[in-house]
Amino acid sequence: MVEMSGIRLDSSRIASSVLLIWVIVAASSSRRVWCVEEDEYTKSGGNPKVLPLVTSLIYNQILNLTKIFNKDITVSLGYCTNDVDADLNGAFKFGNNLDFLSNCVKETKDVTKRICTAAEMKFYFSSFMGTKSADAQFLKPNINCNLTSWVPGCEPGWACTIPENAQVDLKNSKDIPDRTRDGQPCCAGFFCPRGLTCMIPCPLGSYCPLATINKATGVCEPYSYQLPPGKSNHTCGGADIWAGVTSDDEIFCSSGSYCPSTTQKIQCKQGHYCRQGSTEQRACFKLSTCNPNSDTQNLHAYGFMLIGALSLVLIVFYNCSDQVLTTRYERLAKSRERAAKSARETAQARQRWRLAKDAAKKRAVGLQKQLSRTFSRKSGEPPIPPSGAPKPKKEAGDLTKMLQSFDDNPDSQRGFHMTIGDKNIKKQMPTAKQLHTKSQIFKYAYGQLEKEKAMEQKQQNLTFSGIISMATDTDVKTRPTLEVAFKDLTITLRNKNKHLMRRVTGKILPGRISAVMGPSGAGKTTFLSAVAGKIRGCVITGSILINGRPDSIHSYKKIIGFVPQDDIVHGNLTVEENLRFSARCRLSSDMPKADKVLVVERVIESLGLQAVRDSLVGTVEKRGISGGQRKRVNVGLEMVMEPSLLILDEPTSGLDSSSSNLLIRALRREALEGVNICMVVHQPSYALYKMFDDLILLAKGGLTVYHGPVKKVEEYFASFGVNVPDRVNPPDHFIDILEGIVKPSAGLTVEQLPVRWMLHNGYPVPPDMLHFCDEIASASKGVSTSATTTAPIASESSSAGSTFKESQEHSQLNFFAGHDLSNRYTPGWIRQYRYFLGRNVKQRLREAQLQAADYLILLLAGACLGTLSKVKGDTFGYFGYMYTVIAVSLLCKISALRSFSLDKLHYRRESEGGTSSLAYFLSKDSVDHFNTLIKPLVFLSMFYSFSNPRSTFLENYAVLLCLVYCVTGIAYVFAIFFQPSQAQLWCVLLPVVLTLIANQGKDDKFGKLFSNYCYPRWALEAFLIANAQRYSGVWLITRCAALNDFGYDVHRWNYCLLRLIVSGICFRFLAFFCLLNGKK
Repeated sequence: MVEMSGIRLDSSRIASSVLLIWVIVAASSSRRVWCVEEDEYTKSGGNPKVLPLVTSLIYNQILNLTKIFNKDITVSLGYCTNDVDADLNGAFKFGNNLDFLSNCVKETKDVTKRICTAAEMKFYFSSFMGTKSADAQFLKPNINCNLTSWVPGCEPGWACTIPENAQVDLKNSKDIPDRTRDGQPCCAGFFCPRGLTCMIPCPLGSYCPLATINKATGVCEPYSYQLPPGKSNHTCGGADIWAGVTSDDEIFCSSGSYCPSTTQKIQCKQGHYCRQGSTEQRACFKLSTCNPNSDTQNLHAYGFMLIGALSLVLIVFYNCSDQVLTTRYERLAKSRERAAKSARETAQARQRWRLAKDAAKKRAVGLQKQLSRTFSRKSGEPPIPPSGAPKPKKEAGDLTKMLQSFDDNPDSQRGFHMTIGDKNIKKQMPTAKQLHTKSQIFKYAYGQLEKEKAMEQKQQNLTFSGIISMATDTDVKTRPTLEVAFKDLTITLRNKNKHLMRRVTGKILPGRISAVMGPSGAGKTTFLSAVAGKIRGCVITGSILINGRPDSIHSYKKIIGFVPQDDIVHGNLTVEENLRFSARCRLSSDMPKADKVLVVERVIESLGLQAVRDSLVGTVEKRGISGGQRKRVNVGLEMVMEPSLLILDEPTSGLDSSSSNLLIRALRREALEGVNICMVVHQPSYALYKMFDDLILLAKGGLTVYHGPVKKVEEYFASFGVNVPDRVNPPDHFIDILEGIVKPSAGLTVEQLPVRWMLHNGYPVPPDMLHFCDEIASASKGVSTSATTTAPIASESSSAGSTFKESQEHSQLNFFAGHDLSNRYTPGWIRQYRYFLGRNVKQRLREAQLQAADYLILLLAGACLGTLSKVKGDTFGYFGYMYTVIAVSLLCKISALRSFSLDKLHYRRESEGGTSSLAYFLSKDSVDHFNTLIKPLVFLSMFYSFSNPRSTFLENYAVLLCLVYCVTGIAYVFAIFFQPSQAQLWCVLLPVVLTLIANQGKDDKFGKLFSNYCYPRWALEAFLIANAQRYSGVWLITRCAALNDFGYDVHRWNYCLLRLIVSGICFRFLAFFCLLNGKK
């Protein structure tokens, strides 16, 4: 860590010496002979009218000649000055206050002969550079001050003059003049270095009075030099050195005072403050407190006002947003209730009319029959015309037309809302694309639901989701069917000879519900993962065909739904919000909004979630809906995307019997549409068991025991003596046998059951299981028949490997890659970005307490670091800014981890379902931009008011803004690449380590190489540059010394901010790359 109090000698001396060159520049370009003008003042007998002219001439010669050497100064000190003229004016433009120069002219009579020439200042510069000690203030011997010649002017604070008739050329930079006569104390307002016999003007912001002897210590105060021993006639002179504030601050105007000239010091008044080195007092802001002799103004009131205003804005924003959401949900609920009520009334009216019409028809038919029997006995009379014969009648009125419309189309969607008297009612019925308002959409959706219920009662085999097309008299839409066939499917752990599944052959068919059962360790979940293409870290052999073709299952991922075993649902969203988001992103983009609402409403109603649709799902910390309802929401996320293949991993686990039956009934409706449904089920009830179409029963080791219709499973097991006892659930009995809890019939073992299934279907038997064939043959009655059956099986086993070898390799190559074959075009990433952004905003609003905690911690950190930054010797606030970089980096990284660490499972599920990873990432980053803007304000509201640096608030905010943007990108990488605990550890260690590396000195080649790539260095450099530029005048040496020591450059402020921003962008690209490849 760099200590400001220990700035290395070379940088301090370089900066101070080169700054002294500025004085050389001013003096060396003056007129060749100044004594002429000064002689005029001497000859006039000290005429006061001549003195201002002489003084002004000397001052103008010094001030106006700096432009000649502007280029040389820029080359030498370009790293610490932006504008050479401005910095020189800030140091030596004394204005009209030239009393110190006039007094010097009056006292010495030959002030121009005592000012250092260019050669003397160059000598002073080179000698200063050659010193090795930071505290050394001695120069090398020269023509005037050496071992043989040490005149009084060589002592600190004293100066001499040239011979009387000699002339001095201040431009002469080669020869040091003979200046050994008439040693006198240095004039007030000048400083005279030890080892030189000339004077140099003190810069603005300094206080250079004549020194007075302290008889107790022998020190010339306010300076630190002593009188030379043995010289009783020698007195204290003026100032002796201009150096950095950390090594020698004697000439600096003290804190709490200001120095309008280098010889005048005034105490700061009430309501004003004066920093060290000030030339004027500054008025304090209103509401800030400034006592007399204050060096800073107390800005605590402004800090609290800023945080108060910020808190008020955030609270109003949060409450307004929450109120807007609440009001919106209330309006939607009311509109939904009105639509549902209207749909129910329409359905009830339609049902009453249908019943009344049927009753009237029955009475008319009975009356007709009775009249026919009565009048048929009379001969010669014409028969009574049927009741349906047309008769002339009057034009029907509006009410009659409405009733006739019910006769023609009793299932009309419009019901009693149709326009009475319109002859083209059916043609003018609005389609889903023509519905725009919420009320119209809800009426459409609930009308379709009521119509569906009525049709289900009337005709049970009516499809579930084809109602949309039926309402518009178009062809009924059907989902594309997916048939999944698998043969000799074997899954082996990579680098291990352990089979998770072996020789599984069969198919799952559209329109049927297949239940996968078996004991623990049978590979049920592994089987589903293999079918869905989600298996990782395993070697898969065998063939998997989709609709009879060896396509990758991922080619159909947009129409495949996978319900994981764990309930991966966003807990800070409501039930409806979860379902609606899934429907928006995964349904076809050309589907009208009304139809999407209809799909969501249908799923909510079929799963029995109407009562909790507006309730938060809940998390571990915050209670929400019940576990059974959460499980149904988990299933509903896949149902709303209208899949063709729906795979569920233990959807009924943890549900009671009624909830399980409700869920399976909803899935039965999906199966009626041709959806291929396959699920893992544990211990289903008998009623639930009978609702399945097919059963896949697996034994331990992933071997198939049975795969076929549920109706024939008992018949199959009974064929070899395994009968289900009375009052025992068949699946429970079979699983108990496979677990070894219940022993099968005599002569039958559990290991033989998979072999029996292979023999039953003619599948090849693995070589290591052929001995079970012999056991089965010996235990059966027809040994010869079994023997003849077993022999070809063994031979098929060897030929099957060669027959399907090519198809197995093809399957492995295509299993995890493939182009889209689903023929469903979901919304693009821009549209999904809008959906993700709306969801993330709602989630952040519901995490307001966490955000408030983050802001409170930043407030405390800002107050503490702002107080600690007021350390003596920390001139430019280096320590405060260094701790700021560490604290802000750590706190912002920790909070940014929540953006991705908590949603990894949700993202994986959504991305595997076809949602856009780019939209997901950009939406997260867009929402975090709010914190990127607000957190610097929160921190600075305390830090700036407590530390009160010289840089402006906007400059500090710009640096912090870029810093937070950079570290947020780094946090994204940690959150995505590491586990949460590891990511937090990295977020704590990285800013500390990188800050230590960034503080390595410029002479450390290794540290310098790595510090150039550390973001704390860029932030620290930007902070210090912004602060150091506000230090001028007497601070020039200190500023240049500090910047030279750190290796900073005042021209790189924008460059540092740009590097922080570019780093943040690069880290975001890296995080997105990790996000895409993390699934693999």
